[in-house]
Amino acid sequence: MAVESFLAAGAGVGAAAEAAPPVAEIPSSFDRSVEPPKGPAPAVKLPAVWTHTYANGLKVFGIEQHELPLVQFSLTLRGGQQLDDLDKVGVANLVSDLMLEGTAQRTPLELEEAIDRLGARISMYTNSEAITLQANGLKSKAGDIYALVEEILLQPRWDETEFSRIRDETLESINRRRVNPGAVASEVYGRLVYGPDHILGYPTIGSAGSVSAITTDDLKAYYAANFSPSVSFIAVAGDITQDEAVELFRPLEEKWQAKDVQFPAYAAPAPQARTAVYFVDMPGAKQSQLSVGHVGPARTDPDFYAATVMNYQLGGSFNGVLNMILREEKGYTYGARSGFSGTNFPGTFTASTSVMSNATLESLEIIRDEIAAYRQGITDEGLAFTKNALIQSNTRRFETLFALQNMLEEIGMYGLPFDYVRQEEEQVRQMTLEQHRALARQYLDPDHMIYLVVGDARTQLPRVRQLGLGTPVVLDASGGPVR
Repeated sequence: MAVESFLAAGAGVGAAAEAAPPVAEIPSSFDRSVEPPKGPAPAVKLPAVWTHTYANGLKVFGIEQHELPLVQFSLTLRGGQQLDDLDKVGVANLVSDLMLEGTAQRTPLELEEAIDRLGARISMYTNSEAITLQANGLKSKAGDIYALVEEILLQPRWDETEFSRIRDETLESINRRRVNPGAVASEVYGRLVYGPDHILGYPTIGSAGSVSAITTDDLKAYYAANFSPSVSFIAVAGDITQDEAVELFRPLEEKWQAKDVQFPAYAAPAPQARTAVYFVDMPGAKQSQLSVGHVGPARTDPDFYAATVMNYQLGGSFNGVLNMILREEKGYTYGARSGFSGTNFPGTFTASTSVMSNATLESLEIIRDEIAAYRQGITDEGLAFTKNALIQSNTRRFETLFALQNMLEEIGMYGLPFDYVRQEEEQVRQMTLEQHRALARQYLDPDHMIYLVVGDARTQLPRVRQLGLGTPVVLDASGGPVR
């Protein structure tokens, strides 16, 4: 076993110092003790975006980036969880999991080996509003990678053995989530915001009851009804020209027939009737998971980005008010954040953190008081910090193919203009203190706020009653009332 050796203090130093020749001081033309003035904020340079639409309705959005011989692309099918039935939530999630387990022509192992031979990565996942199939690899292998993606998309295997395994793994994940305070808080908070009659009131993964009832016939029916080029788009970025990309994906124009996809109609969630406190008991928990918020604007709302800018100083960064107090000043948590989330449906405003159990009440009071104070406006310095942070961070937003693909997916999913980043940056530049305060008063509503605590009821529920916002409603881990 090697033993680390240490140089004895002063050993050899004197001799080396005596032998070294004197070093003349290098003259300087400026005072290094004074910080140089900052230059102007760098202007964002947006990559050029091109688009093409095939005869079957499939759209392609692309960006050329020739620094490396790589190509990255994704195919997004709108719908995702939103096309699940309320009594079988989790079908869309299982569809994307199972479709990567082989194709009609290849076993799961053969498909995995084919991907590995190309040095490529292919993945597929479901979220609340889409199923996405994405891939990347060398440009020289782009045709072969596309061929595998096409095979996965158009020739699913629907293997019963793999389905049983994936369903069992999903059920196990659901069981583990029931003892994870963060996962429980996310599920219950969603149910409180959207209610039991809205698909977004349920986690994408589904529940133990819904997943247990799902069969491969349900997956096949979802695929037959909802996989269509008419609700899909491709985002491609990398060392590939528009003409090359259009030809790469052209086979889908003939092989993939469009169909009429029916989207269920869901009413916009109503605001909480009044501010209320909810508590989910996690016996013996040493920490409390806190979620505070309410319904917020959709991603497509003209005010969505402005509201995001408004929130930045409250909890949109490490230097936000909530993190500075709860973490840096009080030491209650490792981190506290707030923010707006939104899709084509109205989203949420949420302030969240995980705090020491014995600081539950104090943390709730701080969140409540700081949100109220934030509605009264911020300082000139706070607004300047927000502008500098958001504008200057834009200059490094487009350094990776993944970042470029994400930008294209935003454009494709929400119908944003190609220069939406520049338009959003201009909103930041032009925002005034008065506009900031008006946004805070409009989108931070203390009269319709949800306060959710997931923690140890024996020690913390009596203290939470002291918050002064009414008697806490005790819920179970799925958001149902405890009787």
